[in-house]
Amino acid sequence: MLLGAAAGLGYLLGSVPFGVLLTRALGLGDLRSIGSGNIGATNVLRTGNKGAALATLLLDGGKGAAAVLLARWLGGEGAALVAGGAAFLGHLYPVWLGFRGGKGVATFLGTVIALAWPLGLGLCAIWLLTAALSRISSLSALVAAASAPVLALAMGQPGLAAVTLFMATLIFLRHHENIARLRAGTEPRIGAGKRRG
Repeated sequence: MLLGAAAGLGYLLGSVPFGVLLTRALGLGDLRSIGSGNIGATNVLRTGNKGAALATLLLDGGKGAAAVLLARWLGGEGAALVAGGAAFLGHLYPVWLGFRGGKGVATFLGTVIALAWPLGLGLCAIWLLTAALSRISSLSALVAAASAPVLALAMGQPGLAAVTLFMATLIFLRHHENIARLRAGTEPRIGAGKRRG
């Protein structure tokens, strides 16, 4: 029952669509009808409001971290792992938006930082290094996600490895269009104009 409650709590926190709420509150329109239709910070940036995009990034990461920290306080590390995975799932498939959510990178990083901050900061460093070398945001996200379960196992944390493997798999599934463009050599680079998806 405790793990079920942690999963429910995590999912509900993760499913809060901050990008949609912020753009609506600021009179920027319906985020789902802008650009890629994604509810994350990258698409919020397409509205031209950098502050809203930054706020979305922080809030999307923060809701995953909040789910983990609250569940850990209430039920320990097992509950924290379950809540983290559920919060990530909630962001990707929010009940409030007909289960059509974001790609989960910010929520993934916020969740992992709360679960194990050395791993989370390491993944942020991997993202930044890959971005600096490739200038491709999606590739940076994919490399960081793929690294997570491997590093978690190296840290001797199989439970964390299982949760990060679950999240990484979903990130790859949600980035299938980006992966197709990466293979075709057509994925836009950071700073090269308007990005898709």
